[in-house]
Amino acid sequence: MRQIITVAHVVWLEMIRRKDFYILFILLSALLIWLMIFDVFGLTTVSGYIKDLGLLAVWIMGWILALNTSIRQLPQEEQRGTLFPLLAKPISRLNIILGKWLGSWSITCLALLCFYITLWLGITIKEGRFDYATLCQGFLLHCAALAIVCAMGLALSTRMNRDAAATTAYVLTGTAFLMLPKIPSMLIHTQGVAGALLLGLYYLFPHFELFDIRHRLVHDWGCAPWLTVCEILLYAVLMTSVFLILAWLSYRNRRFTRENLT
Repeated sequence: MRQIITVAHVVWLEMIRRKDFYILFILLSALLIWLMIFDVFGLTTVSGYIKDLGLLAVWIMGWILALNTSIRQLPQEEQRGTLFPLLAKPISRLNIILGKWLGSWSITCLALLCFYITLWLGITIKEGRFDYATLCQGFLLHCAALAIVCAMGLALSTRMNRDAAATTAYVLTGTAFLMLPKIPSMLIHTQGVAGALLLGLYYLFPHFELFDIRHRLVHDWGCAPWLTVCEILLYAVLMTSVFLILAWLSYRNRRFTRENLT
């Protein structure tokens, strides 16, 4: 466990030095200030536009940060040549994978907490409110979804360079979030090979829509049943474990030479 924490600590330090979080934080703050100053949609209620657009922005920025952070970890070690001293230490490749994932996910969740606090402050200044229990549920489920995203990005980066892994990860996660909820209705009008393909995608891809309770927050519908939330969290643990195992299987016997890393 100490080795995993040590690897994660390196990820945390690197994230502090990089500008990704600061840029996204400034963009979110600028968006909220713009929405608060200008009544863009001619609405007077906060829930009409600031909550909705603010939460959407938080989801997009969390998605971007999670993928960018996780995808660059292994390719970055290879490009810098720091992979060889790391592999020379008495640390298993499984612990490297787990440490990189833990560092990426935890620092992303910390950044996500800052995003949610900023959104809450904006809503409070505008004399609006969130149901705090539902907001906690939304944050918890959002963190669980990002655990899957980080694991997926890490798994792809074990066999691809950074650009290829980023492109593939954005396409896969974006498709999963936007397309999977529509597949059941599409299956009504699709049969044969196309229907089987859609059904396979439906069960193969992670269902990120399960973690999205923005409508409950925007329309003050109250908390989701905690039993359902726990089941979704267990699903997140399962999917994260699957991608981490795939990352380890892909990385454990991979051989590196200085020639093919330059």
